[in-house]
Amino acid sequence: MTPIKLACLDLAGTTVGDVAMVERAFAEAIATQGIVPGTGAYARAMVHVHRSRGCPKIDIFRGIFPDNEAQAQAANLTFERSYEGVIERSGLLPLPGTIEALEKLRGADVKICLVTGFSRATLGRVLTALSWSDKIDLALSPEDAGRGRPMPDMILTAVMRLGVEDVRQVAVAGDSESDMLAGRRAGASVVAGIMTGVHSKDRLIKGGATHIVESIADLPGLVLGVDLPESSIIGSTR
Repeated sequence: MTPIKLACLDLAGTTVGDVAMVERAFAEAIATQGIVPGTGAYARAMVHVHRSRGCPKIDIFRGIFPDNEAQAQAANLTFERSYEGVIERSGLLPLPGTIEALEKLRGADVKICLVTGFSRATLGRVLTALSWSDKIDLALSPEDAGRGRPMPDMILTAVMRLGVEDVRQVAVAGDSESDMLAGRRAGASVVAGIMTGVHSKDRLIKGGATHIVESIADLPGLVLGVDLPESSIIGSTR
């Protein structure tokens, strides 16, 4: 396998355990636009949210309100305020093994880029809450790259900004189908589906995962060529 020089890691559900917080923020945002729990419209909207996880948040709201940009923008603003409010009240916690994984990767000269579907403003607040400035090399939102997932722009932007010579030297890890699609479209040699988030193993494989692992804690062993316990690797899809 080509030596990995860059790991592009998702946030919610992959490195940070805030999936429920994100879901609540979506529900609150949708409710402000008249789509309330207990209705068929609400159920359909939340199905769309689940299927689209990992994509830019504004694009998800545009999918829910396809004919009303003002509603989509208003819902997105509510989402950001709601999520950022939860961060201020409760903080954020990394998923088990995340800090150790970041340290192992950087200790092996693998650069770390966090990629997200959050806006640049929300990403900034997340980074402040996490205090990971000494553990990562770069963090990108869709606004920093042109397009968000499932397009490969953020990964390719990280390749260019961090001076990686070959896209095959990239590993992508995420918990959503859109993460997998972005990784494959970027040409990453490792596209690892992480089972701590929103999408099932089948959805991750459908998106193009090359490997499925239980958690981000298993990623260093995978990309650095270290044998993992058999129970940690659910399976390679190659």
